[in-house]
Amino acid sequence: MDALIKNTTITYREAIKQAIREAMQKDEKVFLMGEDVGRYGGAFAVSKGLLQEFGPDRIMDVPLSESGFVGAGIGAALKGMRPIVEIMTVNFGLLAMDQVVNNAATLLHMSGGQLNVPLVIRISCGIGRQLAAQHSHSWEPLYAHIPGLKVLSAGTHEDARHMLQPALNSPDPVIIFEYTFLLNAEGEVSEDAGMVDITKAKVRRQGKDISIITYGAGVYKALEAATVLAAEGIDAEVVDLRVLRPLDNETVFDSVRKTHRALLVEEAWGAVNVSSEVCARIMENIFYELDAPVMRLGGQEVPIPYPKHLENASVPQKEDIINAIKKIMLHD
Repeated sequence: MDALIKNTTITYREAIKQAIREAMQKDEKVFLMGEDVGRYGGAFAVSKGLLQEFGPDRIMDVPLSESGFVGAGIGAALKGMRPIVEIMTVNFGLLAMDQVVNNAATLLHMSGGQLNVPLVIRISCGIGRQLAAQHSHSWEPLYAHIPGLKVLSAGTHEDARHMLQPALNSPDPVIIFEYTFLLNAEGEVSEDAGMVDITKAKVRRQGKDISIITYGAGVYKALEAATVLAAEGIDAEVVDLRVLRPLDNETVFDSVRKTHRALLVEEAWGAVNVSSEVCARIMENIFYELDAPVMRLGGQEVPIPYPKHLENASVPQKEDIINAIKKIMLHD
């Protein structure tokens, strides 16, 4: 008889912490470095207690220099270590883009295949908690544009818990986006789930009428919208891209072939975002499967406001998803 799957309810923050702890317990080459990750326990308390458990050689506080410590992480990876580099917020990640774009992403190519960079960079991302334009944006599309990187989006507790280990197993650099608005949210995580397949998108909810294709902060909003729509007779499928580079065309195309309609949802600014690329691929490859035009919902073209009502208005909400889907269904 198969063993029963054990599920535990934990916060998103705890899911990330458990992933880091497990990785460090398994491999002495794994270490965490970033601003305030040690004595302070992390800007969002993700690494709280890990300094006492693993010591300062493996939980390393660094100076306030993203370019400097990301560069140090690249050097450590080149020497055979498995660094986890934490960037406090995606806005600060711009200060390290030279290291990411011109070193981490290019060294394998520039060395003729001789130099792998097995580096994992965790970045807090997304809109919420009134962090305003200084500390909240959704800039996943910037990183998804860069050849040489694998870009992941941990939009669920399950992925936050089980995505890190396969990222560390990668011989090449991996960016993992984590979402600040989820930190205190509780969700179920399977203790027996094993590692996430970081090459594939995931269908989070089966449906037959329309595909909601999203990632990150959009996943839970899409699932909530699908529940409301189901009560009104609209059966929406929810696809979590979760791998933003390289995109998993197969899962997306299979879903759209089934439902014949697609709504693309993300918090990143509406122009030149991940949805733009997914939309283009649908149109170029399976246009004749569509019964209605593909529709996109993205963030408003403004720096993220501080007031809560304006912050909410700057990105798609559950109600926006519901209204958009009803409009698409009327197209018939």
